[in-house]
Amino acid sequence: MTRNDIAERARFDIIRYAQLWEDADILVAAMRPDPGQNFLSVCSAGDNALALLTLDPERVTAVDLSAAQLDCLRLRMGAMRAMEQPEFLELMGSRPSERRGALLDRALKNLPEETRTRWQALRPQVEAFGAGGVGRFERYFRIFRQWLLPLIHSRRTIDDVFVSRPQAERVRFLDERFVTWRWRLMLQLFFSRFTMGRMGRDKAFFDHVEGSVAEHVARRIRHAGVTCDPAENPFLHWILKGGHGAALPMPWRPEPYEIIRDRLDRLELVHGPMESSGTTPVDGFNLSDIFEYMSPAAAEAAYARLLERASPGARLVYWNMMAPRRVPASLADRVKPLTALENDLKQMDKAFFYSDFVIEQVR
Repeated sequence: MTRNDIAERARFDIIRYAQLWEDADILVAAMRPDPGQNFLSVCSAGDNALALLTLDPERVTAVDLSAAQLDCLRLRMGAMRAMEQPEFLELMGSRPSERRGALLDRALKNLPEETRTRWQALRPQVEAFGAGGVGRFERYFRIFRQWLLPLIHSRRTIDDVFVSRPQAERVRFLDERFVTWRWRLMLQLFFSRFTMGRMGRDKAFFDHVEGSVAEHVARRIRHAGVTCDPAENPFLHWILKGGHGAALPMPWRPEPYEIIRDRLDRLELVHGPMESSGTTPVDGFNLSDIFEYMSPAAAEAAYARLLERASPGARLVYWNMMAPRRVPASLADRVKPLTALENDLKQMDKAFFYSDFVIEQVR
């Protein structure tokens, strides 16, 4: 992440996201498929940096202002080296487990002392919720799932969300069974800017957002429930049920897991802003939604610095939730939007919080 003004306004000493809430499938599809590339990735919880290894790169550099978020990636690397994919799913919380403490010990065995100390302090939460459930954002959804959701929907209705059905029937289910007056009231209260800023995301992340967060969530629920098949959505499954069903995040699935595990030595972790991550030309940037946290002027300056590292043909890939951000006008002649690819992938995006998905290619 670039430093800019967000570093002074938001906390970076906690695990905010213990798993990634962006769709690695569309991120990987947005990049050029050529082997041997160098990728620069916002780390967050690390899942998208891992996913980029499936493209057979020379190097993936994962960067974050938060040492805690980098330790999420280190834990994944230790776990992947030490255990098979079903055990990894138990540790992360995708599957029920009575042995997460022992799995955590195995994952931490050869990791740096600071990383071991951080995760051992979280041991009770890992045992209870999985390593993918200990972040502030995951705790926010856990409060919703445990205390509010039972007042709105029965267990049977929640289970029925994940029954695969034709799109016309998904519309009917959403309108007739899911979006009730209780659900609409809950959205206004629990998914408000006030509540989410204090319990989920950092309130500083909303400084440049306009409009109602609750209304945005309501619109995106329709994308998740109608445009996409909820039965295939790991993010929705975790929010409503606290684990993953048959649908898993891309880097946690069996085949990608094995590919990623064999390429972990191609990962480099950097603590600090993106501009401190070296001078090697970059072929693909996974920028998460960093521009959303910046003023237009700060976003323009950050974009210009990234272009200084970009190879010809490099792709800049990022999401927007509620603050519209694209290449600044002053830099527009240096990149071209891949609009057709964007539109195709947006329809497939299972991480339904985001209103826009952007792919721009350096000329």
